[in-house]
Amino acid sequence: MSRRKLQDRLKLKNVETVHGEQFNNLLRYVFQVTNRDLQTFGWENREIAQSKIPVLKHADVLGWFDGEKLISQLAVYPFQVNIFGHIYDMGGLTGVGTYPEYANLGLMNKLMLTALSKMRDRRQSISYLYPYSIPYYRRKGWEIISDKISFEVPDTQLPKLKNVPGNVERVTIEHPDIKTIYKQFALLHHGAMLRNELAWEEYLRWDLDDMTVAIYYDSSDTPMGYLLYWIAEEIFYIKEMVYIIEEARTGLWNFISAHFSMITLVKGDIYKDEPLAFLLDDGDIKETIAPYYMARIVDIVLFIEQYPFLSQEKECRLVMNLHDPMLEWNQGIFTLTVDTSGKGTLQQGGLDATVVIDIPTLTTMLMGYKRPTYLARIGRMQANDASIRMLEQLIHQEHPYFSDYF
Repeated sequence: MSRRKLQDRLKLKNVETVHGEQFNNLLRYVFQVTNRDLQTFGWENREIAQSKIPVLKHADVLGWFDGEKLISQLAVYPFQVNIFGHIYDMGGLTGVGTYPEYANLGLMNKLMLTALSKMRDRRQSISYLYPYSIPYYRRKGWEIISDKISFEVPDTQLPKLKNVPGNVERVTIEHPDIKTIYKQFALLHHGAMLRNELAWEEYLRWDLDDMTVAIYYDSSDTPMGYLLYWIAEEIFYIKEMVYIIEEARTGLWNFISAHFSMITLVKGDIYKDEPLAFLLDDGDIKETIAPYYMARIVDIVLFIEQYPFLSQEKECRLVMNLHDPMLEWNQGIFTLTVDTSGKGTLQQGGLDATVVIDIPTLTTMLMGYKRPTYLARIGRMQANDASIRMLEQLIHQEHPYFSDYF
């Protein structure tokens, strides 16, 4: 059969709960998840299929069908993130995959265009994703906005115990204080996910059954931090450490150090620009940094409408020539105006653009991951000196924190 005839018989439509098994099978094929992998994590085929039912109920899942067979798909989760203290509706892109015999037909490009249009309709002005291919998603308009720092601390270099007024209690993952602490934490950290039930389910989906939680309570019995961890083969694995105050961080590391006789190594990850080495008495440890999540602005006008620029002594204005590899509404000449309070507006049109930039670069700049001066220096945007100085003064200097995975 010719590829033209094959394309003509394919239909794009919503993936429903009745397609759950096909949705799952496509994911497992594309990402090469075997039965042995599932057994290692304690999942059976029936369990993993059931676990995806909430996704298909609450997410916007689109797919191409060849007759009744699902052959290409993606899902958009309805999430929220904190961007410099303002809560944005975010479309979390995941479950992206196409069977190889249907590759190179432009199916995924059409799925993404449809998904991004729907995000815009839902006022999800930004989208996050975990990239299995950074070059591929860069071509579609996403860019890196966060890092993951992985660390290893030998038992001989664990921090010495320090006095703190509170105490640590071990609890189960269902304890309500965990979500209370995380919500406060997310509201304090730029870039972080405000986890709804779907986000919590995705975050904990593949964890081992023997994962434990330790909560730090201050002297008033107020929960101020928690640690998700497990121990295996004398290694203390940290999934997540969240704390509202430094006292809680110290208390949680006291708890880890108390395992000195049981472990030989502590392994974990940090998701913000704060290497662990500087905080340890003996900072000669192994730390590795890798890009983590990517994001793209879906609707630049709406994004700027919500965006908190830094306040200025006088109104600022600059004209941008913006390019988007996929979305026509993000392309063209735009005039950015920011009043003295930091409130920005973006209008189409303008004369004599002094900034030439694309959506991936604009996204990573406005998210605070890379600074305007640096992006201009490496050729990711073209701008005159006055425009670069203006952008430097308008954009907060804070790297995004993002520890979730979906």
